[in-house]
Amino acid sequence: MPPVLESMRVVEITEALAGPYCAMLLGDFGADVIKVERRITGDHARGWGPPFAAGESAYFLAANRNKRSLTLDYDHPAGREVLERLIATADVLLINQPSLASLRRRALDPETLLKQYSRLIYCAISGYGLGPSVKTGQPGYDIVAQAEAGVMSFTGEPQGEPVRYPVAIADMTCGAYAAMGILAALLARERSGQGQFLDMALFDSQLTWLINIGSNWLNCGKEPVRWGNAHPSIVPYEVFAGSDGRNFVLGVGTEPLWLKLTNLLGEETGWADEPRFATNAQRIEHRAELIPMLRERFRRRPAAIWLEKLALAKIPAAAIQSVPEALGQAQSVERSMIVEIEHPLLGIARSVGNPVRLSQSPPTYRLPPPLLGEHTAAILGELRYDENEVAELRRSAAV
Repeated sequence: MPPVLESMRVVEITEALAGPYCAMLLGDFGADVIKVERRITGDHARGWGPPFAAGESAYFLAANRNKRSLTLDYDHPAGREVLERLIATADVLLINQPSLASLRRRALDPETLLKQYSRLIYCAISGYGLGPSVKTGQPGYDIVAQAEAGVMSFTGEPQGEPVRYPVAIADMTCGAYAAMGILAALLARERSGQGQFLDMALFDSQLTWLINIGSNWLNCGKEPVRWGNAHPSIVPYEVFAGSDGRNFVLGVGTEPLWLKLTNLLGEETGWADEPRFATNAQRIEHRAELIPMLRERFRRRPAAIWLEKLALAKIPAAAIQSVPEALGQAQSVERSMIVEIEHPLLGIARSVGNPVRLSQSPPTYRLPPPLLGEHTAAILGELRYDENEVAELRRSAAV
């Protein structure tokens, strides 16, 4: 079966992570993604480093496979003509600008383009949405979204400062939600024949991550506090260490799991029949008594021994692995989660794969992250520019 999005063209005018990640996900399923970049410098992420691999930013390499790069100055009259021809061929336009005003100045706003191209799926990604809202037009970065959406307020140790999650979760979730929205819009277009406008915001995407914590406040008036690695609603559910000092995590979210754990730790503990620990609610109430006893018990043997026993008992637990360990482990390899694509400078470009596994139309990895402007001539040819016209576009610095 051919890739499910093989006939779709995505024009991506985005930078950094949220938009590029969204476009990459669509490219993994066969979409022809054309990444429109500024001349000379390209996507900001091309300069984000170190580290660099053969002069290419590792950050850029992470979110730009399965794309072709077109360099373009669309404020130049001839460059604008190129962009208009390109958008006319697109099923999806993915763009990031902070406000409608900035888009209207270039006549790239959704109202204008959807009048011209009624089947276009127009997806805008910004910090706070294109409006109306009190913060429309303000720049948005991942750390700002994590802070303003409340996520950082309960991340970190109880007596410490709020902590930013080190991976750009606001960007990645916004990109993933945008891809989901685009797929829904494409399905709707199959039924109605009409395109539509998607207004995606980093803030909204990060606010959804409050999930049960948000529900605690909305329905019970309970405000979260920082628990470090512990869980406010499940005990035990945190980090422990073996006699060798190796850390591991343990999650006991049901009463059957608790009984399994007490059996594993030994009948002599008496915990299976201890009323203070009989239910999760009681274990939460007596957390301060239970957790130190568990820590003392686990310190009697190396972590590997405990993890082997926990695995045999089907109790959720895992060693806290380093990034090299996580990427190199058999599970990652067996699930085909490490992607290798031939690259003109690196030889092989490696990245973390797409987690969506379809039995009939799985993701494909066809193109490495592009060099800046690598496909400009080929794309212009597809837009019916001849060699002389391409040369003139280059001479005038339109491309």
